[in-house]
Amino acid sequence: MKHAHKFLSPAVLPVYFFAATILLGGVLLHLPISLNETHLTWLDAMFTSVSATCVTGLVVVDTGTVFSVFGQTVIAVLIQIGGLGVMTYTSLVFYMWRRRVSLTDRIAVGQSLQGDPSFKLGRFLVQLFLVCFGIEAMGAVAMYVFSLGELDWFSAFFHSVSAFCNAGFSLYPDSLMRFSGNLPLNLLFMTLIFLGGIGFYVLVELPGFFGAALRGRPLRGALSWQGSLVIRTSLWLILIGWVVFFFLEQRQDGMATALLQSLFQSVTARTAGFNTMDIGIMTDTSLFIMILLMIIGGSPGSCAGGIKTTALRVLLGFAVSQIKGRDQVVVEGYGVDASTVNKAMTLVIFAFVLIMGSVFILTVTEGANQPHQLVRGKFMELFFEASSAFGTVGLSTGLTPHLSTPGKFIIMFLMFVGRLGPIVFLTMLQAWQTRERFKRAEKSMLIG
Repeated sequence: MKHAHKFLSPAVLPVYFFAATILLGGVLLHLPISLNETHLTWLDAMFTSVSATCVTGLVVVDTGTVFSVFGQTVIAVLIQIGGLGVMTYTSLVFYMWRRRVSLTDRIAVGQSLQGDPSFKLGRFLVQLFLVCFGIEAMGAVAMYVFSLGELDWFSAFFHSVSAFCNAGFSLYPDSLMRFSGNLPLNLLFMTLIFLGGIGFYVLVELPGFFGAALRGRPLRGALSWQGSLVIRTSLWLILIGWVVFFFLEQRQDGMATALLQSLFQSVTARTAGFNTMDIGIMTDTSLFIMILLMIIGGSPGSCAGGIKTTALRVLLGFAVSQIKGRDQVVVEGYGVDASTVNKAMTLVIFAFVLIMGSVFILTVTEGANQPHQLVRGKFMELFFEASSAFGTVGLSTGLTPHLSTPGKFIIMFLMFVGRLGPIVFLTMLQAWQTRERFKRAEKSMLIG
């Protein structure tokens, strides 16, 4: 009974729900009704289902030509479920049917969305439902208008859901490169991506923030400490990426287009996976910066993956505290408790080991374990692919369709872990741990 309880702990339930959703999605995508008179292997169907449910956007086949409208609808539904979370939908259904949501579900949803197990589930979920679907609906209407007839209504809704859920799926083989000069459409995509990547708890705070701004009231206190931290960190990362990409990726399309493309790529690199620039011909320096942005990812409780912006700020705060000789980690004027610091450190170490281990295996499965002269540049491609999968970003240098069968399984595993969040797996492991009731004798050792 003790072990059975661990298998049903709040941390494990999302894993089961996501796995079941992926399996069902793969079966539906393999059906003839989902395809345009073509054949799709079970592996590619499951890969697409994992990528959609984990809102990543890595594809082994072209979404717009291989899949029928039914298949594309299945993908959009998987993106929506993965973006807002299976646990969120399950609890919302229970609430709308006036059923009692169990304490286990309440804690699980509270931890994944708010970081607070004591919040009022019903009111929050209704608010979340209205805000998210309202944003997607308005985004679809605006997308249809701004595309100047290039997007029909179905495509507009598909891309709006994909953008807000940070999925990166596009019905075009070149992603959004054909719209690289369309300023209103680019700004719309960036807005949807940003809103989907800052976290649900920040989203529900934004109406109050903008309301205070419109009424001329003081903005101090309109956002919570964590909400303010998330938005500031996100904007700084966007600015840094924008500047780097602009100066490293000069194009012949003019200053205005270059600025727009660089900004778009900076916004999408951490979360979404759309691109208006050809990733395959970007410089290694740009790809390296993009890898860092993808690993950082979005914010907790959002549609994005990665280690999250909050973990980055805690690590930076820890580094500053060590330099200044502080005993306490300080972020935005507040001290961070030791438990949070330990989680951030563990998360980063876990992510580093996971990505490096996956890259090592990929070098073997994808034939990069040969003399450097024969596989020049392959390591960067594999590192980029693994980081994109872990961060559930979906950007690729073009390697995804050419992965071997073992390589596809490695990328699928990275997407699955990256979407649920390594912290979920760490929490699940902690549920199996037995805390020692004694301490061993301590010794110091030389470091550095």
